[in-house]
Amino acid sequence: MMKKKVVDHRINWPVTILLIIGCVTIFFPLYMAVIIAFKQPSEMTNDIAGALSLPSAFSFSNFTEAMRVTDFWHSLGNSLMLTIITVILTMLIHSLAGYAIGRSMARSKAYNFVYLYLVSGMFVPFAILMMPLIKQTAQMGIANRAGVVILYVVFYIPMNLLLYTGYLKNIPLALEEAARVDGSTTWHTFWRIIFPIMKPMHATVAVLTALAVWNDVMTPLVIMSGTGLNTLPLAQLNFQTQFGTNYNLAFASYLLALLPILIFYIFCQKQILNGVVNGAVK
Repeated sequence: MMKKKVVDHRINWPVTILLIIGCVTIFFPLYMAVIIAFKQPSEMTNDIAGALSLPSAFSFSNFTEAMRVTDFWHSLGNSLMLTIITVILTMLIHSLAGYAIGRSMARSKAYNFVYLYLVSGMFVPFAILMMPLIKQTAQMGIANRAGVVILYVVFYIPMNLLLYTGYLKNIPLALEEAARVDGSTTWHTFWRIIFPIMKPMHATVAVLTALAVWNDVMTPLVIMSGTGLNTLPLAQLNFQTQFGTNYNLAFASYLLALLPILIFYIFCQKQILNGVVNGAVK
């Protein structure tokens, strides 16, 4: 007789409680951002009940005013330009660097040193580099959007190189050896075979890089200062003054800035988990 498979229906309460706490921790700030964005300044109170209460009437006036104060469409265009160009360049350059270094580490110790040297850049804080970068970009004439993109491509090499080289370990060398037997060059092999296979890692790198660029304040602030060009995070500083912060307009602007990157994440989410898990394999 066949034995029936016993299914354990017991609930792992410690894990369940941690998941509930995590969900509440994520949901509560989002809930506060939404209700404050729809409230009028007269409805803002200091007591907890008033802060958590829903607005008396849902109005989009805060969003309209926030778009006017931040010059939303121009700021959005600058943010999109910086993000899209940076993401494309990082995927192309960093994947190529990861392939060149990752496949050569087993043959030469010099590439191991180069790999460790580049990855160690993750431990260098931006505050140390800020003043030298301001002077250098000004002297080179790239204290503008092009300079910001160049700096982003350099700044994100350590993390992206770590991800790409880790993911390459899951791609068998037999594919490249077969391509070489057929007369394919290394350059052709990478772009026709390896680059398409790394699609999950491309999605992961794209999302992580886009999030970092989209939310970054310091780099555009110190490099593009005086150019009259604002990204969305820079424009949102207008809500903070010496005497206080207009939370209603600020949160309305934050929600508007959240939508583009959220849509981008939704389109890429199927590839992200696979890319992160495989890229973590050493």
